[in-house]
Amino acid sequence: MTGERGACETPGAPGASGADVLCLRFRRVGGGPPDAAGYAGLLALLGSFTPVVEAAPPDGALADVRGALRYFGRDVRGLASVIRVRALALHGVDCAIGAAPNPMLARMALRQAAPGTTFVVPADGVAAFLADRPAAALDGVGAATARTLCGYGLDSVGRIAAAPLGTLQRITGTRTGRDLWERAHGIDRTAVRPNAAARSVAAERTFPRDELDRERQRRALLSLTEELGARMRGEGQVCRALAVSVRYADRTGYSTLTRSRTLREPTAHSAELTALAYRIHDSFGLQRARVRGIGLRAEGLGEAERAARQLSFDPVDERARRIEAVADRLRERFGPRAVMPGRLAA
Repeated sequence: MTGERGACETPGAPGASGADVLCLRFRRVGGGPPDAAGYAGLLALLGSFTPVVEAAPPDGALADVRGALRYFGRDVRGLASVIRVRALALHGVDCAIGAAPNPMLARMALRQAAPGTTFVVPADGVAAFLADRPAAALDGVGAATARTLCGYGLDSVGRIAAAPLGTLQRITGTRTGRDLWERAHGIDRTAVRPNAAARSVAAERTFPRDELDRERQRRALLSLTEELGARMRGEGQVCRALAVSVRYADRTGYSTLTRSRTLREPTAHSAELTALAYRIHDSFGLQRARVRGIGLRAEGLGEAERAARQLSFDPVDERARRIEAVADRLRERFGPRAVMPGRLAA
């Protein structure tokens, strides 16, 4: 594995390393992610190299460049350099790029890439790249899972890979153990799926009069997260970020403030959506504002089955998700108001 100046490819041998999946992160030269128009332009730029581009809004993308390496006659670092130069010249955006044999490894490689560089993990260097990474570096391994693994001395990816599959399954369960074992060996069964920029879904609540009561504002937010969460789960989707808009009265009439934040992982779980929406709402500091309306937008939608979810040992969280699934089935059968949080039913 190498950075931009390392040598892991044989010049003139396109694809020699087997690192034919790119994971890109875009940043404007002045700082921050590109705007929506700029992001669409960057996806189009990638599309000029390969049709196999998967959007990861608001500032990322995956690209399978196997065909592009052969067509352009370049190694992966050379192709990445061309992409970066064009992104900078045409859009004023710099790129950090991770290159590896599959999407999971490409995402991990990206974390090692400084702005303006490419970090390459060749196929024959996967084991060495993973060996000393902490357990939490693997997709789906959160803090709780990492602590459990560390309690058994499995504090690095190399040690997890060396553990027998049966041992991992006894510690974490059959399915989770299998997932851990495969990821620790660099196995990723997903592929880059061409798509357009992930769309968003939104909903809003308008109060009959300017609302000063903070609790009523939060109830409106709760109803919005419940609505959007149920809609996304029904469509098999998750979102990567939330944006909250507040329309309030001021001296000029009405003004609107909008802020967005990224979720810790893609989700459609209403409890996580609500917690983040509340934090965004608190950040406005509008304790005395006369609020006329509140809007919520779920951004960066993607397929739930392809989203990386942290492996969890939290029985409370798992129980909440099971209850949520039952509630969704009841709403589908009896209508959207068949099951709702107590705060909304009051």
